[in-house]
Amino acid sequence: MLMSVQSPLTTPGLRETIACEPLGEGAALVRLADGIGRDAHERVRAFCAKLEQQPPPGLIEYVPAYTTVALYYDPLRVDYEDVRDAAQHIAARPSNATATVPNVIEIPVCYGGECGPDLEHVAAVHDMSPEAVIELHESGEYEVWMLGFAPGFAYLGGLPERIATPRRATPRVKVPAGSVGIAGAQTGVYPFDSPGGWQLIGRTPLRMFDPTRSPPALLGPGDRVRFRAITPAEFEALWRA
Repeated sequence: MLMSVQSPLTTPGLRETIACEPLGEGAALVRLADGIGRDAHERVRAFCAKLEQQPPPGLIEYVPAYTTVALYYDPLRVDYEDVRDAAQHIAARPSNATATVPNVIEIPVCYGGECGPDLEHVAAVHDMSPEAVIELHESGEYEVWMLGFAPGFAYLGGLPERIATPRRATPRVKVPAGSVGIAGAQTGVYPFDSPGGWQLIGRTPLRMFDPTRSPPALLGPGDRVRFRAITPAEFEALWRA
């Protein structure tokens, strides 16, 4: 199952009925909500659970995002109208999936300094001390709403509103792997060295994506995340380990 990146919407809301539209040849986009939020996330997860229980004919794979699920199908077996009707039926069907206990993953973070070059900026934007930003970031109750941008990059909902901060005006050419950033009302961890425009407030020594691990991504949709502050010395020890 793949994950896609979808541009964040800003007005939360659930739809009375789903909307479905073609997504090129052999794909359809099912829209379940009109804005990002926990309710929208739960609706997407419930729809995917019903897909897993009883996949419609011709389905190859599905790709969940913030408010939508893309359905990729075999056009030699079914056409768009068949998939659209199946999606409407699936959305209306009661779910008999057993509730699962979410995984809770603790992520150690060395905040500020070389690990978090934007911490001072985030603090200044909100007229608070860097220590207050760290305390609020640690106190957040986060949930993985979507994976995208890069393998293992989890978009985490639950960032305290007081430290929500816009992206950098100019993205960095290289963000080190493990960097913890803020972009708008979300936080996340870069799994690889890559370009990026999030405000970097810290860095974790954990490997967020490892192709030799099963599953390779440390975080999955629905997982809960807690951040824990560590010292530079602890970071170095864990990084070497």
